[in-house]
Amino acid sequence: MGAQRNDEVTKAEWRAKLSAARAAVTVQRRVAEAAALVRAVSAMSLPDTVCCYVPFGSEPGSIGLLDVLRDRGARVLLPAIPAEPGPLDWAEYTGTGSLRAGRLRRILEPTGPLLGPGALAAAGLVLLPAMAVDHRGVRLGRGAGFYDRSLAHAAPGADLVAVVRDAELVERLPAEDHDVLMTGALTPGRGHVRLPL
Repeated sequence: MGAQRNDEVTKAEWRAKLSAARAAVTVQRRVAEAAALVRAVSAMSLPDTVCCYVPFGSEPGSIGLLDVLRDRGARVLLPAIPAEPGPLDWAEYTGTGSLRAGRLRRILEPTGPLLGPGALAAAGLVLLPAMAVDHRGVRLGRGAGFYDRSLAHAAPGADLVAVVRDAELVERLPAEDHDVLMTGALTPGRGHVRLPL
């Protein structure tokens, strides 16, 4: 991005840059990163309930990450995208057979009973998709705002962890007043990193 400082680059510019970098990631690297994220989660202490997501496209992660959470005894809640803009709904993940194509193409959602946006409050750990996260905990999403509206329902003290590639944990992103700060990042190379750094 030239000689500009990271915080002088707009969110749109960040998203374009990160999308291009993600498009260049090979399938082999995605598989290796997904396995590394599974190992990192396996080393974490888990609460009774974890909110997570099903990655799509070039997002880091895998369904294997959901399975290891369940295998370790956590109740796993996944988002269901509402018809109207607002906070995400949640339903329990009970295995790959409990997933179906969701409202937005390519995004798999749980088929179980919807528990409402307030179900997020049951989670001691929330693993969130992100384009990037900075050392202060500022998360850059895709821009739809579903997670920004949802995190108001998170329990006080819940760990909010952005799942990103190592290069997507950056020094500084542009921030807005409504941004909810992450308490950590989960990366393939560094595992669970506490934020702020």
